[in-house]
Amino acid sequence: MDLQNTSHLVTSKPDELVPSRYALKVGEIDVLVISDGVLPLPTTMLGHNAAPSERAAWFKDMFLPTDAFDWALNAVVVRSGGKTILIDAGLGSDPDLNLPRAGQLIRRLDAAGIDLASVTDVVLTHMHMDHVGGLLVEGVKDRLRPDLQIHVAAAEVEFWRAPDFSRTAMPEGFPDALRAAAKRFAKEYHNQIRQFDEEHEVAPGVVVRRTGGHTPGHSIVRLMSGGEAMTFAGDAVFTVGFDHPDWHNGFEHDPDEATRVREGLLRDLAKTGELLVATHMPFPSIGRVGREGNVFRFVPISWDY
Repeated sequence: MDLQNTSHLVTSKPDELVPSRYALKVGEIDVLVISDGVLPLPTTMLGHNAAPSERAAWFKDMFLPTDAFDWALNAVVVRSGGKTILIDAGLGSDPDLNLPRAGQLIRRLDAAGIDLASVTDVVLTHMHMDHVGGLLVEGVKDRLRPDLQIHVAAAEVEFWRAPDFSRTAMPEGFPDALRAAAKRFAKEYHNQIRQFDEEHEVAPGVVVRRTGGHTPGHSIVRLMSGGEAMTFAGDAVFTVGFDHPDWHNGFEHDPDEATRVREGLLRDLAKTGELLVATHMPFPSIGRVGREGNVFRFVPISWDY
């Protein structure tokens, strides 16, 4: 199936008041960005090491509420070399944390005409619950092909055997929910998990690379075809990170390393001019990175219908 045409396969249902998928091509690679919904989180999550007044000023300048905000949650489907690859799997069922507007990925894949049985590979940027939860929804595993391969960094698998949250700053309840989801995922899918150390080519022009920082095995995925490129940055980049790349996200397990990863990635993207997609950038989160001294800016693409 040509993902370029999936946005026209199904008419939006009455409860779909906004677009939830966006298709494009990177050279010969088909790409579909799908919204899993949004996560309501306190604003401190985007810069818990920043002064409250400075953080509030940034949110005010961005015309966002200063106490809590809706954090976008995106996944990507890629077609290359005869493979259909799902990059991250969304939240799945609400883990009793009052996140009712996320966990939409499975039904939105159905609405886009993508049969779960057609997915040959899954790439996980990391094993936080909002990236593996869709695979834990009741009935999903039975719809997946038995030879499905799930690619995740070995350092990530090892970390979640005994996770250390000592440098995070998450809201109450999240550490336990993250630990439970990762443990359940590792148990249910251990036969399908394919670990890599630093870099692995999943399909022609689809390369996953471990960065660390956000989690020890956090990874990004780079697509390259026909002289074009796109990087799916996972949780390495957030909206505030363009203005304040040194602000620490509350879910980062090594905030200092995460800052170095973020700054290096943004510098590289500004230099190459290639496309960027990220999990928690506003949907469809596709754009390029500009740079002005030590400050970066996100330049969204113009929507192509």
